[in-house]
Parts: sequence; C-alpha cells; structure tokens
Amino acid sequence: MRHIAVPRIHALIFATAVALVASGCQQNKVAQAAGPAMQAMPVKTAAITLAPVAQSSEYVATIKSRHSATLQPQVSGKLTQILARSGDQVKVGQPIMTIDAEPQLATVQAQKSTELQKKALFDYNTIQLSRQRKLFDAGVTSRDTLDQAEQAFSNSKADYESAVALRKTQEEQLAYYTIRSPYNGVVGDIPVHVGDYVSSSTVLTTVDEAGDLEAYIYIPTDRASQVKLGLAVEISDTNGNLLEKTRVDFLSPQVDPTMQGILVKAPVHSTAEIMRNAQMVKARVIWTTAPMAVVPVLAVTRLGGQSFAFVVRQVNGHTIATEVPVTLGETVGNSYSVLSGLKEGDQVIVSSTQFLVNGMPVVPLGA
Repeated sequence: MRHIAVPRIHALIFATAVALVASGCQQNKVAQAAGPAMQAMPVKTAAITLAPVAQSSEYVATIKSRHSATLQPQVSGKLTQILARSGDQVKVGQPIMTIDAEPQLATVQAQKSTELQKKALFDYNTIQLSRQRKLFDAGVTSRDTLDQAEQAFSNSKADYESAVALRKTQEEQLAYYTIRSPYNGVVGDIPVHVGDYVSSSTVLTTVDEAGDLEAYIYIPTDRASQVKLGLAVEISDTNGNLLEKTRVDFLSPQVDPTMQGILVKAPVHSTAEIMRNAQMVKARVIWTTAPMAVVPVLAVTRLGGQSFAFVVRQVNGHTIATEVPVTLGETVGNSYSVLSGLKEGDQVIVSSTQFLVNGMPVVPLGA
C-alpha cells in the first residue's frame, strides 16, 4: 500500500480550486458581456436641430370698438320707454329710449301761442304802416306819424321773427327726448330702468359699431425699448386657440398712470369668437425671431415640474439612454425650443420613453 505525501495532496486540491474559480470568472465575464446586449431596448431617435423660434410675451388684452358711443341725454326727465335690449343690433337713427316730453310739449304749445300773438300784432302794424304811407302821400298825416307807424312795424316784425325762432328751437329740443342710435351697431349694457329720472350726466347705454374692433394691450415699461409699430401680435381665446394674426398700428407716447404700462393697439376683425366690446382675450406679442435648438414633443417627459429628455450616449462601448434635465421655451409646431440642457446634433429618444431609466441599454433604430 502506497502512501501519498500530505503536501502533495494539498497542492492538488489548491490547483483544482484555482481552476474552478478561473473558469467561473470567465463564465461570469461572458454573461456580463452578453447580458446588456440581450436586454437593450429598441428605440427611435431624432437629432436636435435648429429652427427659427419667436421670442414673445403673452398679455391679457381688451377688445374695444374703434367707434363706440356712450349715450347720455341732452335733457332731463323721467324715462318712459326702453325700446332695445343689451346685445341688440340697431340701425342708425333707430329709437332706443324715450324720455317724458310732456313738459316740453307744453312749452312748445305756449310758445306757439306767443308766436300767434306776435303775428297778429305784426299783421296789424303792417296794415297800419300801409295806411299811414297813403295818408302821408296825400298830405293828410305828418312825417312824425309815419315814422311812428314804421317804428311799430319794425318792432312787431322783430318780435314775431324772434317768436318763430324760439318756437322752432323748442320744437327741435323735442327730438332730444328720443334717444337714437348714432350708427349701425350693438347695444351695450343698459343700467337704467323705465321710470328713472335721468339728466345730462346719466349714462343710458353704449352703442358699439360692429366689425371695426381693436385690441388694447398694455406693455410693461421694462419692454419700452422693444415696443414699436408693426410688431406681430397673435390673438387667442382664453383656451389658447389662435383667432387672428395682426400687427401693432398704434403706440402711446406716454405711460398709462393707472396700468403703469404702455398702451399699444392692434386691429382685430369681428368673428364668432370676438364680437363684444370690453371682451378679454390673450395677446402674444412677438419681439424677435432667432434660430434655436428644438426638441420633439415626444422626447420630453415631466416629473415634479421638471422636464427631461433621454439622450443616446456611448459609455464603455455600450449604447445607453442618459436622462438629461432640459429647460424649455416656446412651442414650435410639434417641438419645444430648448433654452438649456441640449445642443444641436444630440440624439434624443422619441419612443418608449415611459419605459426608460437612466443608464438603460438601448438600440437606436433611427427616426
């Protein structure tokens, strides 16, 4: 029976263990090399490009009619009729309200009576003057008597003509007791009621001429150096839907003390969405247009108020998705302008972004 030395047995065991460990490490490296390639997610990518982007600011604008009349009575009295309602379309000259004209009618009637009295005296003096002239020509009366007749005639004629003029003036004032529309337009708010006593300081209503509107926009004074005629303006409704593109055609030379802003105006056409005076809309004033990097909307994800995009990177020979925080600007079609975080040429992922995590292996498939 042979005996094997103990040291030799230990050496054999050690060599076997080293071989097994080396073999296991080699298999682990192969698995690690093969693992990421097998687990990489196919994704579509798009390159960051430059596009012209408008630099703009959005303000709340007020629509006003270029021709808007505030109706106030020229006489005082009790309101007897309201012939139109707020929002009614009215024609030029159409009656809108009436004021009690009975006191004025009585004045006109009294003036007519006075006029008749003056006319009777004038007619009498006319006959008397004719008679005195005949008597004077026949040598029956003196020159003094004729002069008196002529003086009486002149006085009565002046009184009569004055009475006629006063009567016409009183009759013309009757027209003031009927409030009429100054032009074709839309009736505004009517704050008065039948039976109210109104005077020249009472606002009865407004009439806004339809179709000729403009947007009033107040620009903060820190933008004073950029405000100029011809600036492009985009008018949108409160939901952000574009209604009209227009341009600034009026620039106030001074700062409005109430709004602490510079008033600019832009013409607007009446539409189904814009039809009322004092209507509120959104006005986007475009200052300049310059090339900027843009990223497709599909590439952007949001988390906690921060925007991110996944950029394709090469790390240690592997293609991975790297999550990059981005600062976005204006919307340009189906893309966002990029203020920071991305640059021209970056390849961003535009598909399956909801399944991606930072550092995840990917296989780009192109646009």
